[in-house]
Amino acid sequence: MKKCYIIYNPESGYKKNKLDTKICEEILNKYGYNIELLKTHAPGDAKKYVLNIDKADLVIAAGGDGTLNEVVCGNLERKERLLISHLPLGTTTDVGKLYGFTKNTKKDLELMLNGEIKNVDIGLINNRPFLYVSCMGNFTEVSYQTPRKLKRMFGKLGYFLFALKSIGKKLKRYHIKYEVDNIKDEGEYTFMFITNSSRVAGLNNIYHNVKLDDNMFEVALCDVKSKRNLIKTFYAIRTKNINDIPNIKYFQTNKLKITFDDIPKSSWCIDGEELITDTKTYIFGIDNTCQVLLPKKNVEKLFEENK
Repeated sequence: MKKCYIIYNPESGYKKNKLDTKICEEILNKYGYNIELLKTHAPGDAKKYVLNIDKADLVIAAGGDGTLNEVVCGNLERKERLLISHLPLGTTTDVGKLYGFTKNTKKDLELMLNGEIKNVDIGLINNRPFLYVSCMGNFTEVSYQTPRKLKRMFGKLGYFLFALKSIGKKLKRYHIKYEVDNIKDEGEYTFMFITNSSRVAGLNNIYHNVKLDDNMFEVALCDVKSKRNLIKTFYAIRTKNINDIPNIKYFQTNKLKITFDDIPKSSWCIDGEELITDTKTYIFGIDNTCQVLLPKKNVEKLFEENK
């Protein structure tokens, strides 16, 4: 039989959405896999597991976007890459929904095992991988600072409840110099989003026609000067084309350099987790060597080779 490792985070998601190991064993055995469960106990465990696996026919990251990110990070450091997939159990699971998963374990395993293997573009920030988003700016820390207790009890609402604490704070603006495809510019921005997804923070269709194999990522630099303007901008993102929003600079590229005046006190948010750095310059690129087993549901929409 084939060998499958399931690396799972028991803390992911809310209390009603936990890994059902019996269903995993039943479905995967039916498709000819022996499974081994690897439970994470601390940040970094999922990456260590991937690095220490000798051989495997499939590695499933069962958890939130952060668990999948760690599995990808470990995989990209291996000489012999592993075939990976995702079983979304987190609170928001932006990547899982983008790929076409449902958060129903039995259904998702069937979708996965009847799916297609695709090379997926992985973003890099100073050579640190991210699957779908690398961002900095006001309120972006909510993703990684919201206590697990709130997320387990209230799901997505937990993020909103925690974010209420920051409502009264003054909006920060960051002066940056940036270079896109050898064109240099500078400005002050409230948010910086570098993404490879049409879905971020639970918002769908932020960008149109995003492809996961076009060797490109999306860049949005947003200049918001007031909270009233912030609300208008978020509404515009939901209702307009990103190119038509006046206080957002938008690019598609595979080469970006951002330099702050000083080392920023804020951290980047990488796939929902905090990235702590001690530099003022960030170089973004792409790795397209990671193979992912995905449901067929969104393949035609998400991949150029299926046009």
